[in-house]
Amino acid sequence: MASRATHSVLDTRSLNRATLARQLLLGRGGMSAVDAVEHLIGLQAQNVKPPYFQLHARLAGFRTDELAGLMEERRVVRMVTMRSTLHTHTARDAVALTPLVQGARDRELGHFRKGLAGVDLERLAARARAFVEEEPRTMAEIREETGREWPDADPQALSVAARCLLPLVQVTPRGVWGRSGQVRLTTLDAWVPDVVEGHAAAGSAGAGVEGLVLRYLGAFGPASVKDMQVWAGVTRLREAFERLRPQLVVFRDGHGVELFDLPDAPRPDADTPAPPRFLPEFDNLLLSHADRTRVVPAALKGRAWSGNQAYCTLLVDGFLGGLWRLGEDGVLTVELFGHVADAVKELVVDEGERLIAGMAADGRGCVRFGSIRG
Repeated sequence: MASRATHSVLDTRSLNRATLARQLLLGRGGMSAVDAVEHLIGLQAQNVKPPYFQLHARLAGFRTDELAGLMEERRVVRMVTMRSTLHTHTARDAVALTPLVQGARDRELGHFRKGLAGVDLERLAARARAFVEEEPRTMAEIREETGREWPDADPQALSVAARCLLPLVQVTPRGVWGRSGQVRLTTLDAWVPDVVEGHAAAGSAGAGVEGLVLRYLGAFGPASVKDMQVWAGVTRLREAFERLRPQLVVFRDGHGVELFDLPDAPRPDADTPAPPRFLPEFDNLLLSHADRTRVVPAALKGRAWSGNQAYCTLLVDGFLGGLWRLGEDGVLTVELFGHVADAVKELVVDEGERLIAGMAADGRGCVRFGSIRG
């Protein structure tokens, strides 16, 4: 099949609206929580609460107990995947993604080789697997157990090796809204054995790199090869894109970079209204492209971070426009970047009140404008 012709240039606002549409942020979706988690190919879950806030911003009628129930039923799980960071995935995606992100884990493990001198990694993986499959364990317990056989190895390196060599999942109640629990780990095989067996029986159909490229474009496109590599934390995806080129449409951004997309994916007009949206820290919308100006204006680069700590972010007209913090007392403090028209400010308040009603401890509180940075 001949390659599709390169299409016109997509300006920043056009890219913004297309991405927001895929991310369910132009209008809340009516899908279920599990379908949304699958559509988005997981939710950044470096902290416990962000996945819930991510779905609240994207789904109509979302309730925290819906995602909490999926966690307890093991239909979704928390584990390290893209960019070697914690994500909440459907169990099916967790199994499918594991081999695709293994390269990043191998690179991470390489940084600890010195501390693993003399350690048989295959034996370490087998010992750690048996230990965590007997019952879920903490990282400290894994370090202690593996350290019995390799007392001269760096304890931290031993636990990192176990995490990189095995598909470890955080078991509940960790990650369940309203509950607390120490991080305890077991393998995907032990936590969702039926899903693992079903995936193995089905083979790799639809689960390979090309399938993931198509899904990424459906959730984050239009996008470049480098964009997806940043999102996944993997390299050498160019060949997969080239194999798919005949069935994709191709645009260019303002810098001439090729942007691939699904032919029938939504690409709304650049003037399509984008309502305010409150996003939690580490939302994948802000982390999944090499060029983040489609959401973060160049003048605001770095404003959503303080060192390694990310702030919760507010989208105004589809772009980063402020920060927010929801206190235990239900007070939602909003810090806006620059002047905002009164009509837009009212929309921010309306959306903030919706956030309080759905996510505050007792559904009550208020919105106030001020600084959240010390």
